[in-house]
Formats: sequence, C-alpha cells, structure tokens
Amino acid sequence: MIDLVAHNLAPIMFVSVMAMLLLGYPVAFTLAAGGLIFFVLGVEFSSISPEIHLFWPLLQSHPDRFFGGIMSNETLLAVPFFTFMGIILERSRMAEDLLDTIGQLFGPIRGGVAYAVVLVGALLGATTGVVAASVMAMGLISLPVMLRYSYDRSFATGTIAASGTLAQIVPPSLVLIVMADQLGRSVGDMYIGALYPSLMVIAAYCLYVFITTLIRPKAAPAMPVEARTLGNGVTSLFVMIAIAAALYFLGYHVLFTALDEAWRLVAALFFGVIVIYLAALANDRFKLNILSRLSQQVIIVMVPPLALIFLVLGTIFLGIATPTEGGAMGATGALALAIAKGRLDFTALKAALDSTTKLSAFVMMILMGARVFSLTFYGINGNVWIEELLTGLPGGEYGFLIVVTIIVFILGCFLDFFEIAFIMVPLLVAPAQALGIDLIWFGIILGLNLQTSFLTPPFGFSLFYLRSVTPAGEWRDKATGATMRGVRTLEIYKGIVPYIIIQFLAILAVIFFPKLVTHYQDEIVRVDPDTIQIEMPSFGEDGDNFGFDSGFGGESSDPFALPDFGSGDQPADGGSDGFNLDDPPSLNFN
Repeated sequence: MIDLVAHNLAPIMFVSVMAMLLLGYPVAFTLAAGGLIFFVLGVEFSSISPEIHLFWPLLQSHPDRFFGGIMSNETLLAVPFFTFMGIILERSRMAEDLLDTIGQLFGPIRGGVAYAVVLVGALLGATTGVVAASVMAMGLISLPVMLRYSYDRSFATGTIAASGTLAQIVPPSLVLIVMADQLGRSVGDMYIGALYPSLMVIAAYCLYVFITTLIRPKAAPAMPVEARTLGNGVTSLFVMIAIAAALYFLGYHVLFTALDEAWRLVAALFFGVIVIYLAALANDRFKLNILSRLSQQVIIVMVPPLALIFLVLGTIFLGIATPTEGGAMGATGALALAIAKGRLDFTALKAALDSTTKLSAFVMMILMGARVFSLTFYGINGNVWIEELLTGLPGGEYGFLIVVTIIVFILGCFLDFFEIAFIMVPLLVAPAQALGIDLIWFGIILGLNLQTSFLTPPFGFSLFYLRSVTPAGEWRDKATGATMRGVRTLEIYKGIVPYIIIQFLAILAVIFFPKLVTHYQDEIVRVDPDTIQIEMPSFGEDGDNFGFDSGFGGESSDPFALPDFGSGDQPADGGSDGFNLDDPPSLNFN
C-alpha cells in the first residue's frame, strides 16, 4: 500500500488540493498547506520511490523564491496600477457618462441602448480591466433604463452580464497580465495577440443585438423621442471626425516629420484630437452653437477615456512604454480625469487605495502559496505526470487544446481566475511547449475560456455580480415613478445562453485560425541564413594597409589575401613576409 501511494503521490496531491479548493477553503493557505504536507510525505517516501526528489534543505529555497521570484517581479507591478486606475474611473462615474451619451447617440435605432452597453463594456474593459466593476456599474446604470423602455428582461440582463466580462479579454486586462507572467511571455505580445479576438467578440455581440432587433423588434425597441434629451446632430459629429482625421494627416505628413515614427504618430493623433476637443469645450462654455448638443456631448465625454486608452495601450503597442509603465501612466491619467471632473475627494481616494492594496495582497498571497505547492509538486515529478498525461491525448495539439479548454471551463465555474492562473497554467506550459504550441496563442485561448466560465450558470461570477445589483422584487422607477416587476434569476440565466454560444464559437475560431493571435509575430524581422553575405571593410585610405605589404609579400592587391604558410620564402632584406611553419615564431611571456 505504501509503495502504491509513493509511486502515485503526484496525482494524489493534485486531486487532494483541488478538492480542498472546491470545498471553499482559502486558496493561498490551501496551496501552502498542501505543499508542506506533501513535502513531508515526499521526503519520507523518497527512499521508496526513485521518482521523488525531495530533501529537507529544499525548504530553505522558499525565501529566495518569494523575494526573488514574486516581490521583485516587475511585471506584477502592473496589477496594482491597473486596479487603481479602474477603481478611480469607477469612482469618477465615467461609466455613467459613457452609457448616457452613447445611449443617446444610438437612441434613434432599435436596440440602441443594447449597442451602448456592449460598446461601453468594451471601453470599461479597456480602461478598468475589472469584471466586477464593469458588470455592477452597468447593471446599476443601464438596467433600469432598459427596463423603462420595455426591453426584454432576459435580453437586457444577458447583454449587461456578457458585456461586463469583456474586461477579461480586452487589453489591458488583469487576466492577460497574470497569464503572460505565468506563461513566461511578454505582456505587450499578449496584448497585441488579444486585439483581434477581442474585437471579434465585440463585433459578434453587436451582430447578435442586430439580429435580435430584426427577429424580435419588441425585445429591443428604440429610445422614445421624449427621452432623447440631446436631440439629433449626427452630421455635426461626422464633420468633426473628418476634421480630426484631416488634422492627423496634416500633423503626420507635414508638421511632425522631424520626429521618430512612433512619436510622430502620437503627436499627430494628439494634434487632431485636442483641436476638436477644445472646440467642443469652447462651444459649450461660450454657447457658440456651432456644434449640435449631441456632437458636443459625445466629443467631451468620449475623448478623455479614449485618450486614456491610447495612453496605456498605444504607448505599449508602439514600444514607447512597457506594460508596467503604461499602467503607471494610466493610473496618473485616471487621477487627472477624476480631478478635472471634480469627482475625486479624500474618501474616494482612500477607498481606491484600500481596494488596490487588498487585491494586490490577495494576488501576492496566492502566488506565495502557489510557489510552495509547485516546489513540492515538481519534486515528486508531478510536472512529468501532467505532461505525459496531456501530450498522450489523441489529436495532437488540437486534442490537447480541446481537452484543456473543457477542464479550464469546468474549473472556471467553481474557482476564481487567479486560482486557475497560478495553479493550472504553470502545469500546462510544458505540455504546450512539447506539442509546439505558441504560448501567446495558448494564453488567449485560456483567457477566452475563462471569460466564458464567468457567464455559465449556475456558478458564473458575472451572473452573481449582476444578481447582487438587480432588484428581485418590485421596485419604483425614479424617472417615471412607475412600479416595475423585479428580475428573476432564471431570466438572467436564459438571457446569457446566446452569449455563451458566441463565446464558444469565438474559442473555436481562435483554435482553428491561430493567425488571429499569432499576427504579433509579423513584426519580428526574420533572416534567412542562406542569404547572408559578409563583406569585410577596407582598412586605411587609398589601399593603405597600415604598414603591411599587399598579401604579406605577394603580388596580390587584396589586403586580406592569406600568406603562403608553406613557402618559407625570405625577402632580400632578411625579413619575413610570411609564416614559416618549420620555424614558427617564439612567444615570450616574461
């Protein structure tokens, strides 16, 4: 019996720790306790099983693993920066302004508020990167509006929950930062790789809204005329966009040509956007009435968050800043926006710092527990067991990806993202590399998978977030004073099903069309060794060979002609213009 346990210690450890996590025990302490308990067993069983490589002095490596591998990890600095940025933007009520303005912009068309929810979910994902903040903010702000205008309850709640989870995959997502760190890849490459899949998912959500308005027009009606407080004026908005584009081309091709390519692009974009933004502010302040109210409001509300997104992502994509530096700039920009709107006070700042500190400490503690777990698991050859188990699946890399997708999806219904990222992902790296799978591609598939698990009943976290801010019983609409029926949990579950199907289709598309992600490699300059030609430069001027005769005494005009090592010819003056192997030069080391 003892021999059986010793030879199967790795699967026993893995199953035991996962069972404790599923039972709800604290993650960090469960990982650390499991690692230490099985470390003791491993040391005792090391004399029985040659597969176990654990001994007591290994415990002394933990301090260095904590301080060197976790506390000194600059990539993880991006986590508190982006968390702080998201919380500050939430406190500044940016989501409320965006939903109201974009809802007014799309109000005249059927499903306009639903389109606004999807687009604002994408913008919040690109600025906050926190799913809970996005879902709860949109649930509080947009759900009463959608119910007021007679939207179908299932359609409304499903759209809000799905749009809030876009923060999982839209850069600069915390998911992508942690995934890149655990996969040992660049966060910038992960962001670039996630660009097309995230845009594809956003477009698929909008397409579903459009199809719904065609098939079930009563499920997503247009905003009533009396509710369109900003009126019309889309033509004025298009004119301002055209002016901004013209100013961009002027700046890029005329005004800023002396700058480097990346900085020229930044300067030209800033020039085009700042002019129309200042024009909208002047139109509002001095009542010029040059722009329509709708155009003015859209520009004033949309430009700051879009500028913040470019400040964070644009500088990373252009190679101007690292993800950590981009996060620091984003946090500073969020503070500037909140101050400019007059919505930052000491209470909000303290709450943001408290939440950021708690999340950062939460991540650090889980990482420490994961380090204790991994040392023991690798010491009992658990990584070899996982690799042999997964690389032996039928279907090669596609079989591996499908099985891993199913496993991670199921775990995502019960475990938080951080738990999966710090436990499962490191164990999957070696099998993926053994099968030749690009790890950025693999990370994006996992990110989409975890986004889907956030939506799946009955344990989807986004559903819980939305349920917590959705009235279950009758409630009174503040705008109309009418009494509204509450939203049942089953209606939320029903509304999310189409979006889960969209997510699965997106995962399959990324699996079978890897170029959606691996385009990040296109920027890498690749050299064919067969085309390399080496040309040696000439020394001196006008054939001057620095005191050496051409060819070391030969008639060749080639200053690099090799001497005739075997000739032994001596010049008339008794010197030597070659190397005589029969009489090699002596070396004196005195």
